[in-house]
Amino acid sequence: MKKHYLLIIALLLSTTGCSFFSKDEVKTANNWSVERIYSEAKAALEAGEYGPALAHYSQLEARFPFGEYAQQALLESAYAYYKTDEPETAVATIDRFMRVYPLNKNMDYALYLRGLVNFTRDIGLFEKYIPRDESQRDPGSALLALQDFRKLVTRFPKSKYSEDAAQRIVYLRNRLAQHEVNVAHYYMRRGSYVAAANRGRYVIENYPRTPAMPEALLMMAKAYKILELNELSEDAMRILELNYPGYDGVAKVRQTALTE
Repeated sequence: MKKHYLLIIALLLSTTGCSFFSKDEVKTANNWSVERIYSEAKAALEAGEYGPALAHYSQLEARFPFGEYAQQALLESAYAYYKTDEPETAVATIDRFMRVYPLNKNMDYALYLRGLVNFTRDIGLFEKYIPRDESQRDPGSALLALQDFRKLVTRFPKSKYSEDAAQRIVYLRNRLAQHEVNVAHYYMRRGSYVAAANRGRYVIENYPRTPAMPEALLMMAKAYKILELNELSEDAMRILELNYPGYDGVAKVRQTALTE
């Protein structure tokens, strides 16, 4: 009886191994035209079946490595990798697309997609369900995303992706500016006042007109006050009071050298 069960299991495994295709399709898949392979891949992609889609795209590239279908297959493969949380592979695929097909008409989308991958690549599974302050995250991927979106809006201002990219640029600048202020607070707590002042100045120079500006100026004023660089502290205070009158903490900085 045990042998019979093993035989049944083996038969079941052998009959389910090609479940993506019918019996006839299994015999003819290797003879499909490039149009047929691409159609099957696109249908799987749109249905959210990314594994089968990637298998079809791989087959298309192997059998038909040149032409418009091969170029589109490479770009859509990158999207499938993005959707399956494989950011390294997605970026590598996009980079290969850009390198091999620099004049492709969909270069704006390639830039946009790479920006999206970098925009989300450092979000862990836990954070997807329990959000945290994004300014506390490592800024590396955010900086890469900012570069991608800036390239997109500069090179392709009329692209249908540029409006969304422009909104993401605003968000990323705000997030990166606040990250620098968070680091400045850390340095103040450690007594590294020069480093704190430098972080504040970096915000002023690189992320003007962001919500973190007044806090960055206040950090500079505090740090310079403690360092007895009174002229620099006064300069920061003057700019702060001129642009953000009544900002909290100004009076205390003028009265005493504060530590955090």
